[in-house]
Amino acid sequence: MFFRRLEDLRIDHDKTQTQIAQVLYCNRQVYRRYEKGIRELPVWALIELARYYQVSTDYILGLTDNDRPYDPPDVR
Repeated sequence: MFFRRLEDLRIDHDKTQTQIAQVLYCNRQVYRRYEKGIRELPVWALIELARYYQVSTDYILGLTDNDRPYDPPDVR
């Protein structure tokens, strides 16, 4: 599955594929394959990228144009 927003987020944050690969502790070629849709992005990597860019996973997946992460209410 191809997620155009992976590349857009990286470019908007002035990062290289190598820098983002380091965030995910993977090889640049592996990250490039995620970005190009050649290799499926694992859920753990999706979560890590959402945290890194401070956006929602739904935004990365293209399910919403709202980039704000979900902030659950404090339930105590």
